[in-house]
Amino acid sequence: MTEPTTAPMAGPRTDPKTEPKTEPGIGFSAEVQRQLAQIRTYLAPVLRVEQVTPKMTRVRVGGPELTGFAGGRGADEHIKLIFPAPGERVPVLPTFTPNGLRYPEGVPPSHARSYTVRRYDPLTNELDVDFVIHGHGAASEWARLARPGDQLGIAGPKGGFLPSDDADLHLLVGDDSALPAIATILEHMPPGAAVRAVIEVADADEEQELATEATADVQWLHRSAVGTPSLVEVVRSLTWPSGLVHAWVAGEAGVVRDLRRHLLRERGMERGCLRATGYWRQGKTTDEWAAEDMVKLRAALAEGRVTEAQVLRGEADLDD
Repeated sequence: MTEPTTAPMAGPRTDPKTEPKTEPGIGFSAEVQRQLAQIRTYLAPVLRVEQVTPKMTRVRVGGPELTGFAGGRGADEHIKLIFPAPGERVPVLPTFTPNGLRYPEGVPPSHARSYTVRRYDPLTNELDVDFVIHGHGAASEWARLARPGDQLGIAGPKGGFLPSDDADLHLLVGDDSALPAIATILEHMPPGAAVRAVIEVADADEEQELATEATADVQWLHRSAVGTPSLVEVVRSLTWPSGLVHAWVAGEAGVVRDLRRHLLRERGMERGCLRATGYWRQGKTTDEWAAEDMVKLRAALAEGRVTEAQVLRGEADLDD
């Protein structure tokens, strides 16, 4: 796993006479709070907007404003995107502090969401992010309307890993929201590695060419087709190899929970060989789900069911 560079934070300039607004943090230890306070933010212009598939838009941002960005070193790297307020083209960036996010006085918190680093070129300082255009949500709407010259806030990166060459099989499972991360994992696979990928998308038009040097068996599931099995059903039906299996699972939180339980309890996988992350929850807005998970997270930390390190890596199992 690669770690982001910890460097002084570039945040918005505020009048020292004003009192910035602070959003409360989770209550991490002093050391973790110190690390969070060193997360860097960037404000970069949109350079290009590309329609990868009918429902997947790629936005490229970059230029000298991204100098020092520590992404592109591994697979499944995450960033926090900070969007402009409705009707604006430039977002107000928060400052990460040991006590939470700080905004200038009178400025409401910006709309921010976590996304995958689809590609980063350190030579040109260009960053690609893929957005699922699903017809609702502020992030999706911003990407649909994005044009060159618009400004996007970026915080991070964090996470990221290099797939192990010890596994006899790498199992990758996810829906449209997980497809950008799956693509980066395939790109970082050791040459010749055995991979089984099961990916659910809306229809055949949403399938993508996935570059890899691995020996990959990719199965596409189309939600629009009558009788299409679910991700859980397909994984349950897989013939399990006798060797070491590493699994990466992401997508709708309920589906991820069911797959995690199946892999750990029925297939007997070790937790250290499984990465499982819910990206969204059916029937909940992102803000509603985030508020519920914050309550669960505080309780899990207090009870010792998860560690701070797991939370920072995005590996906390809050549904188990």
